[in-house]
Amino acid sequence: MQSTDIVPLFLILFAIFFISVIAWAVPVRLWVEALSADARVGMGNLVGMRLRKVSPPAVVRPLIWATKAGIPLKVNDLEAHYLAGGQVERVVRALISADKASIEMSFQQAAAIDLAGRDVFEAVQVSVNPKVINTPKVAAMAKDGIQLIAQARVTVRANINRLVGGAGEDTILARVGEGIVSSIGSANSHKEVLENPDAISKTVLARGLDSGTAFEILSIDIADVDVGKNIGADLQTHQADADKQVAQARAEERRAMAVAKEQEMKAKVEEMRADLVKAEAEVPAALAEAFRQGHMGVMDYVRYNNIQSDTSMRQAIASGDEADTEPLA
Repeated sequence: MQSTDIVPLFLILFAIFFISVIAWAVPVRLWVEALSADARVGMGNLVGMRLRKVSPPAVVRPLIWATKAGIPLKVNDLEAHYLAGGQVERVVRALISADKASIEMSFQQAAAIDLAGRDVFEAVQVSVNPKVINTPKVAAMAKDGIQLIAQARVTVRANINRLVGGAGEDTILARVGEGIVSSIGSANSHKEVLENPDAISKTVLARGLDSGTAFEILSIDIADVDVGKNIGADLQTHQADADKQVAQARAEERRAMAVAKEQEMKAKVEEMRADLVKAEAEVPAALAEAFRQGHMGVMDYVRYNNIQSDTSMRQAIASGDEADTEPLA
């Protein structure tokens, strides 16, 4: 092969490589689509997207949708949102829906909501078509001690201006549950609540529970109210049992003190008896000593025995036994 044949072959290969690179760097079909939709996307923008590792269809097609919907957007803003990790398609769909529903929303606001982690398209849908949130069953007690179990349906609409930094559905449910408990608790009787359950809705709705949240509460409807336990009676029963146990403990304490006092008195009686036996044992010795010293005579001893016999007889009569009298000495 001659050198003159190698040069055209090299040029052909180079041309094929160059055309392949251009076809990769410049999505001609996408550029034609944008051009036919009057979307301003230049070749340089498409090449730059390739170099910045941005998917051109993910930016250009949402731009085409926005242009056809009459929403002026810049390709650089869409590309920046894509590089920030946002969902360009979802943001543009939300802007189109908001525009058709006459809801004011800028691209910067929609992008901020999307980057905050909220579904901006769903938020616009909820703003146009409010949704219903069912609260869990909430148990509360009226003043008469009867427990009521209520469940409510909360109709909310998304507040576009508070989607960034506003509290979510969990906060709404918690506040509504707290309001139901407070409203039932302030009722004098559970019958009042059963007869007029919409009073709960009016009371709770008037508190402005949607303050600081990403939603606007449109209505609160009580779906169901069931009668639960008689909490007041249960509490009184438990209190009576507790009082009974306290009284029993105090009675047991008094009984123990009485037993201790009785044992103490018995001990004193036994001590006195021991002293008496000891004193009686000393009487004969004292009599003998009195005889020896002349302080006591025979007649004194006789009178002593008579007194002792008389005392024994009186004791026997008092106890119902026959008196055991001994003959006088």
